[in-house]
Amino acid sequence: MSKAFFLYPFEPDQHVVLRKPHPCGGTAWTILRVGMDVTARCDTCGRLMTLTRRAFEKAVKSIRETEAKP
Repeated sequence: MSKAFFLYPFEPDQHVVLRKPHPCGGTAWTILRVGMDVTARCDTCGRLMTLTRRAFEKAVKSIRETEAKP
């Protein structure tokens, strides 16, 4: 195997923007749990979504920067 295996280091409480909008119209999500599956909450309506990590990595458009916690 010549390619190195890479997983993006998603972390809980990280905010991401997805490519497709949620039916409520929101594209911003907060990551709640990371593992084989990623669970995220819509910042607009609060609905939870669970996707496989591969599907989630394809769906992420950008990661929003948040201020550091003290």
